[in-house]
Amino acid sequence: MNIKPLADRVLVLPAPAEEKVGGIIIPDTAKEKPLRGKIVATGNGTKDEEMVLKVGDEVLYGKYAGTELELEGEKYLMMRQSDVLAVIE
Repeated sequence: MNIKPLADRVLVLPAPAEEKVGGIIIPDTAKEKPLRGKIVATGNGTKDEEMVLKVGDEVLYGKYAGTELELEGEKYLMMRQSDVLAVIE
């Protein structure tokens, strides 16, 4: 991938949405937007805020966080480091 976020931004690959709950198949229109994903690229941070996230981190983020991008047929979210709520260990 040839994209490098600037400043305190990160590029997140959202986790796939749940296809089934119990034995019920959920249609695309009713699927919840995933709130977790994997960091695939990071910026260098700013002079006031260092970058604490790194490539490969599993993260949780807010429901309306980020800007949706589509690169090479894959959907990503570009967001600020401050939009990430937690790192999953």
